[in-house]
Amino acid sequence: MRSRRVDYTESTRQALVDSALELFTKRGYAATSLDAIVKRARVTKGALYHHFSGKQALFEAAFDAVETAAIGRLSVAVEGDGTAWERAMAGIQAYVRCCLDPSYQRIVIHEAPVVMGWERWREAEEHFSYGLVRATVESLVEAGEIEPLPVEVTARILFGSLSAGAEIIAGAPDPKSAAADVTKTITTVMNGMRKTRA
Repeated sequence: MRSRRVDYTESTRQALVDSALELFTKRGYAATSLDAIVKRARVTKGALYHHFSGKQALFEAAFDAVETAAIGRLSVAVEGDGTAWERAMAGIQAYVRCCLDPSYQRIVIHEAPVVMGWERWREAEEHFSYGLVRATVESLVEAGEIEPLPVEVTARILFGSLSAGAEIIAGAPDPKSAAADVTKTITTVMNGMRKTRA
């Protein structure tokens, strides 16, 4: 049986992460104070420091929450029904939808490289996203859907393309139009790798 104290501790931490996520999305990292976060979460600053060493640690927890939610949605798409090709196409669509989410744009694309540092951000991105891209490429090769290119190289190139697409969408004056362009371009690249049907 879980104790009330454990439940309370977890709910306090979750309230802080939810509060940080919302405020970082709306205001950005620099313009969000710890006082604003604890006020919105309805906890004390002592409670915040019990869970997090400071603002950056709280940002990284918000980043993890956004990435975890995105990977959950992507996993449903690429592990669902249909052929390997259909699942891969569904994965691209799901990824582009994630890129249209304001929290993903602000926290993962705009803020994280600055707050976490580029190297740490790339490591985190690899941790969350790269494995899924590699597994998708492997399934396409195994199913004979794409040419038998080196899996690691192909996955790295596609991962780079998807990351660049996310930055294009997040930085565009019209993200929906940019998302359509990104989807069309990546799909065209994928079709170029597809085996021609006899």
